[in-house]
Amino acid sequence: MIGDKDISLTFAKGMAVLKAFDAARTHLSIADIAGVTGYDRAIVRRLVLTLVHLGYVRQSGRVFSLTPRVLVLAGGFLQGRGYGKNVQPTLSAHSRHLEEAISLAMLDGLEAVYVAHGDVEDRPVSIGFTIGSRIPLLPTAIGRALLGFASDDIRDGALSEAPAEQFTADTITDRAAIAEAVAASGRQGFALVDNEFEPGVAALAVPVGRPGNVLAAVGISGPREAFSAPEHVERARRALAGCASALEPLLAD
Repeated sequence: MIGDKDISLTFAKGMAVLKAFDAARTHLSIADIAGVTGYDRAIVRRLVLTLVHLGYVRQSGRVFSLTPRVLVLAGGFLQGRGYGKNVQPTLSAHSRHLEEAISLAMLDGLEAVYVAHGDVEDRPVSIGFTIGSRIPLLPTAIGRALLGFASDDIRDGALSEAPAEQFTADTITDRAAIAEAVAASGRQGFALVDNEFEPGVAALAVPVGRPGNVLAAVGISGPREAFSAPEHVERARRALAGCASALEPLLAD
């Protein structure tokens, strides 16, 4: 058990400053960062200037942005898991076989984070989503596949605490209905979401791992019309299940 006395609050605040930057907030002032983090401006200023000194943040006048050096923070994780050597080639091979761009994502708190993509020609991943992009758990196929195979405490915590936002007219926001959809994904071994997260887009995902011990999830997305054909969904489900089986030993600790 890690106690409060073992935690560096300054370091934690520095990480919060880095996380203040995202796709919608690429260039921030001290005041902006203070608003996002809730920290005093004087504290934010010291933290940001320290990150500038270390090379993780770039300063342009009164505005700050991240530098490519932040990718080093993820490099150890990706290299240590053999993503470049083992995971990426496996994901790409299954993407080519299915002729769809398969994405690999993992649980991270109350969100899922993309850790690899197997792009194929003319089948890009959803616009704007790259490695490191974060997506919500409740309205996405990836999220529901992850929660369907997650341990009881993780699943129950996410179902009660994760935001149930309205992204489209079809987004399910009732938590009881979401819980049933997650339970169904656990029973079926896959999750299918239609027009709930991205307008006009449907997505299919399969968990990697075993019930109660989810490692990741693999998924595809595309125009919702393509997912209206049961034969297409079943073919994709089988392909994703095969991809998940191939990735499981590569991702297991």
